[in-house]
Amino acid sequence: MDFHAASIIVLFSLIALTCAEPVKFVDCGSDVGKVVIVDIQPCPKQPCELHKGQAYAVNVTFNSAVESQTSKAIVHGVIAGVPIPFPIPIEDGCKSGIECPIQKAQSYHYVTQLPVKSEYPSIKLVVEWELRDDTGKDLFCIKFPVQIVS
Repeated sequence: MDFHAASIIVLFSLIALTCAEPVKFVDCGSDVGKVVIVDIQPCPKQPCELHKGQAYAVNVTFNSAVESQTSKAIVHGVIAGVPIPFPIPIEDGCKSGIECPIQKAQSYHYVTQLPVKSEYPSIKLVVEWELRDDTGKDLFCIKFPVQIVS
């Protein structure tokens, strides 16, 4: 492959990345923080199609209104209104891109992986993702639709 062809491929790849839209979400009760943007990669269209056996990068940018020594992520899949616990590899937000202690009036990037196990059923659902401070209040609580596919 010559330099010109490689340059075109790189250019189109960068355009595709910059055209990716942030994930549309609903705030479900961020008590002591405010979500700025939610990004899931790869998620070229919405609702995000999550393929069984793959992992997805999740990045939630939020502003904290409080100080906190710790943070803990809790994730549920909501099916027919029923929240079902959804295990993630690292619950500790301080090990997921956040430098703790969390400071008041600072912006943070919570970054983690969302693994989709092969045994999960193919289904549409809503993901509810919370990050709690050391008093149990939500630094953020977001809901967004996904579809698990083969």
